[in-house]
Amino acid sequence: MSELLVVAAAEQLIRQQMPLFGSERVSLDKASGRVLRQSIHAERDQPPFDRAMMDGIAISTAGNETRRRFARAGLQLAGMATQSLGDAAGCMEITTGAILPDGCDAVVPIEQTHRDGEYFCLAEGCTPTAGQFVHPRGSDCLAGALLLEPGVRLRATEIGVLAANGMAQVEVASIPSIAIIATGDELAEVDQPLAEGQIRRSNDRALAAALQARGFDDVLLTCVADDLVATTAALGELLQAHQVLVLSGGVSVGQRDYVPDALRALGVRQVLHRIAQRPGKPMWFGIGPQGQAVFALPGNPVSALVCAVRYVLPALLQAIGQHAEPPTPVCLAADTRINPQLTSFVPVQVHHEDDGRTTAQPLAPHTSGDFSALPQTQGFVQLPPGEGFAPAGTVADLYRW
Repeated sequence: MSELLVVAAAEQLIRQQMPLFGSERVSLDKASGRVLRQSIHAERDQPPFDRAMMDGIAISTAGNETRRRFARAGLQLAGMATQSLGDAAGCMEITTGAILPDGCDAVVPIEQTHRDGEYFCLAEGCTPTAGQFVHPRGSDCLAGALLLEPGVRLRATEIGVLAANGMAQVEVASIPSIAIIATGDELAEVDQPLAEGQIRRSNDRALAAALQARGFDDVLLTCVADDLVATTAALGELLQAHQVLVLSGGVSVGQRDYVPDALRALGVRQVLHRIAQRPGKPMWFGIGPQGQAVFALPGNPVSALVCAVRYVLPALLQAIGQHAEPPTPVCLAADTRINPQLTSFVPVQVHHEDDGRTTAQPLAPHTSGDFSALPQTQGFVQLPPGEGFAPAGTVADLYRW
């Protein structure tokens, strides 16, 4: 076991060696889901003026503490230039979002008034106070305030902030070009009939779906047979065309596991090979001659997906500058078998209990090739090496699919 890297060391090596993929400017309408790579500051005070929060009448409360009847002096609509109330005994009709007229310091909701010709009368019990239903200028933020930092993914809320501050173009992380390569003589296309001994390609689709769910949508899927010459040639072409390669299979120490030799022949520098974990022990990672990131994952479906979630996706998110989402702490709902020498990654069903706890019910597959039950799970927990079982109630980190 001495030649195996522990999980924390493997994670650190990958993070230290990952390249950065740069940035590009896109139109705001194309920015949704991308990762911001610039700081965004407030264009002006928000709101930029004292703003009415209700439809109603704008009045001056000074000297009008006992007044119940206000003469209509004009109209202030949203989007209209500032109007003025010349007579403190009067009022201005006003709509939500409009500038508070000069000479006014409060808004009375229309529901608390009734109209009598050219006068508005206050309802019984209505006692206006200065500042009521007024959204003061700059109370949300002041001009120049930092609103968004690099590293956030642009969702509806962030897009709204960008639009409100005049950002028609925005700098976002470039999306790397990724090739996913399935290896193996036994693989058949999804829509092909199966010959004896064959299985359908599934790992590459699962890996692509995991990448696309995190915004990595520039993905090519391909496959290669278990042949050193063919593998070397295929990987050489893919290294020239893509910034990231993710392989599945051919990475262990079996008779026909040619991936490490092929990568070595192509000048890809090995950073790590084999991690003290189950599943996924044979995982390989290296850096290509032009700085390409190469992840070679085991061919077993559970192993491949676990390694992708635990290492590949965090590394790619780091490389585009996105703030890392920490794993979620959960409590084991049952005793869970662990390995004395290897970190265990155990698929779990997640439950939110009435007492506020989040629990994880282990649903370990029979083997690392058993992926049929994975749709019943939401992710996997990481458990350190140990003898016997991790007892129910143990707090563990949850990594979601």
